[in-house]
Amino acid sequence: MHLEFPWKISILCLAWVIPAIFSESHAVDFGSYPALRAFATELAENHGFSVNQLQQVFRCATLRPDIIEAIERPKERLPWHEYRKIFVTEDSVRRGVQFWKQHATDIARAQERYGVAPEIIVAIIGVETRYGRSQGSYPVLDALTTLMLKYPPRAEFFRGELGEFLLLTREIGVDPCQIKGSYAGAIGLPQFIPSSYRRLAVDFDGDGRRDLLDSTADAIGSVAHYLHINGWEAGASLIEEARLEGTLYFWIEKLGLKPALSVRQLAGYGVFPRQRDDPEHRAALISLEGEYGPFHRLGYNNFYVITRYNHNKRYAMAVVELGELIRQRLEEDT
Repeated sequence: MHLEFPWKISILCLAWVIPAIFSESHAVDFGSYPALRAFATELAENHGFSVNQLQQVFRCATLRPDIIEAIERPKERLPWHEYRKIFVTEDSVRRGVQFWKQHATDIARAQERYGVAPEIIVAIIGVETRYGRSQGSYPVLDALTTLMLKYPPRAEFFRGELGEFLLLTREIGVDPCQIKGSYAGAIGLPQFIPSSYRRLAVDFDGDGRRDLLDSTADAIGSVAHYLHINGWEAGASLIEEARLEGTLYFWIEKLGLKPALSVRQLAGYGVFPRQRDDPEHRAALISLEGEYGPFHRLGYNNFYVITRYNHNKRYAMAVVELGELIRQRLEEDT
């Protein structure tokens, strides 16, 4: 799961500050970090770990400046026309069709149980890990420990995720030193962060384990469950072309990605959908950077739900476009 954070500290400032104090990878010295000792004590008191046990775990962790560099430069900050070229490709479409055909039964079950469009399930796994081929090369323990100790803007968030990760590895019976994932600690085929894994992963293949590392069925079911829990509406629209008149629409853009105004209300600000079937349908105005200038779409609830997976409009747009192309190609093949 790619992460986009509303950090309060300037990226430019961080680029000067962090390298000055943290420029080389090095193993974690447990005794040198009071915050880490306090963290271990809290886990021991609240969740039955021992401090000595955790100290042994952190001996295999390394603090890495490349993780800080990566989180400061997420792909989601690229303009849309550049971002799209990474994820909406002929190879991704072809592999998406192959993935859908190979796992058609599980995808159909997920749609039936959770109501989520199958092309969206497939596209999310495609964008996240290229259908399982790129699950991340960073040791998750390195990533979360580095971000907790060396990334002040989100230290508290990653402290929580580090705790969730250690609880998760104990629950699923894996060595925390061995799991690899994204630079932000996301795990498995669908790239769930540890808290999402513990809360929203499902055992979709019925083997008694929620395995997002190796079970494609569990990944498929978990993506659908994630979207369902976040408010997916079965059969509802995602996005639509918008026509703009005047200049009042600039105010609408500032409302964010969550649909806040009805189509009827949007018309009062010069924002019109291509079709007006339901004037009370709520939508958000989505602006994206085309190669030759900006363009606009209306994003409905299901588009917003995709942004709960990754809080970025470019990510959601890539999922929608890739999913549409995969569905079209599959229909052509059949």
